[in-house]
Amino acid sequence: MLEIRFAGFGGQGIIRSGIIVGRAASIYDNKYSTMNQAFGPEARGGACSSQLLISDKKILYPYITRSDYLVAMSQEGYSKFESEVKDDGVLIIDDDLVNTDSTKKVLKIPSTRIAEELGHRIFANVVMLGYVIRVTKAVSLEAMRKAIPESVPERFVDKNLKAFEKGYEYA
Repeated sequence: MLEIRFAGFGGQGIIRSGIIVGRAASIYDNKYSTMNQAFGPEARGGACSSQLLISDKKILYPYITRSDYLVAMSQEGYSKFESEVKDDGVLIIDDDLVNTDSTKKVLKIPSTRIAEELGHRIFANVVMLGYVIRVTKAVSLEAMRKAIPESVPERFVDKNLKAFEKGYEYA
């Protein structure tokens, strides 16, 4: 079983990230997945996270115990959840938004900056997803290419696919 936590703040697409990867796993890669979310009372700007479990077998307990990967897109998300990552787990951070002094393995991508270069920072989560999928191999590239169009507004499908590919290439 693979346990991934996405953490950031409202408005970054943290919840949607879990939904997209969970959909790719369950529908297109024929795996089992569960996703739980947590967010503060603020609509935007408050802390939020999504927990994603992916397995080849039925998942009996739908919550993360200790994550294999923490994908942190805000300093607060990193600070809150870094201690819950397994000792041999990996931190994947937005290099421009998160500073770390962790002794765990840390992988960095400037996902927000890449998204801005693509035209808008709103695509930072999908840039990050491209990176995460290439690094973790949680789901197949084809599954993601099918799940993204079903998970974003139709008018943004092409830009999201391009953002995903940028993150994938960066890794």
